[in-house]
Order: sequence, then structure tokens, then C-alpha cells
Amino acid sequence: MSSVSRVSVTRTSVNGSCGPGSRCMRPDPRKYLWDAVNAAELARGFAQGRSFEDYLSNAMLRAAVEREFEIIGEALNQLSRVAPEIASAIPELPRIVAFRNILIHGYATVDDALVWQVLKEKLPELEQVIRDMLDGS
Repeated sequence: MSSVSRVSVTRTSVNGSCGPGSRCMRPDPRKYLWDAVNAAELARGFAQGRSFEDYLSNAMLRAAVEREFEIIGEALNQLSRVAPEIASAIPELPRIVAFRNILIHGYATVDDALVWQVLKEKLPELEQVIRDMLDGS
């Protein structure tokens, strides 16, 4: 059984603790972009060759896709805090973060059809925007 490592290779601070009087590096925005694009790639891979009916009938698939959307939303939310000038290039960023919040906090009311629609119609476009941003950095 193989596993996918989630450890980011981009250092985001000198010592992990940035309090008053400490000297910290500004978090590298590429880390958040990489985390988001990696999660998008995983989510799309999980659903590749699957139908909406497959998605509905497979709790593990739904959980995996939702988790990757949570990571995308959180990574882009963090990006907006450390590099708002870069985050402003992400289309519909507030909606992406709101979608993440619904998945995490409104888990009992998640609309599976909406998640599937975003996965199939919106995610490929978002993934390409982020890839272009990473290629240009």
C-alpha cells in the first residue's frame, strides 16, 4: 500500500515561531500555490473515469475529494493572508474559501451534486491558473 506524502518542500519560516522580536522570513507564497495545485491534481485523479453515480455510491471517494477541496481552500486562504497581491490573481477566491468553509463546518449539508460540478467544471480551470502562476514565479 503506497501513500502520498504531504510534506511541503518549501520552507515558510526560519524557525516555525514568528512572535514579536523574532526574525522570520515571509512565508513563500509558492508553497500555498503548490499545495493547492497538488490537491487539485489529486482530487481530479481520484475521480478520473468515474461517474456522478460512482461518486454518490462511494463514501471514500466523496471524502477524498472533499478533503482535497478543503486543502485547496485553506491553502488559497493562507495565500491571501501572506501575499494578497498574488492571491488577487485567483479567480473567485472568496467563493473558493467559502466552499472550503461549507465543506468543513457545514459537513452535514454538503451538496454532492455541487461538489461534483465544481470538480468537473471549475477545478481544471483553477488548476491551470495556479500552474501558470507557478510557472511564472
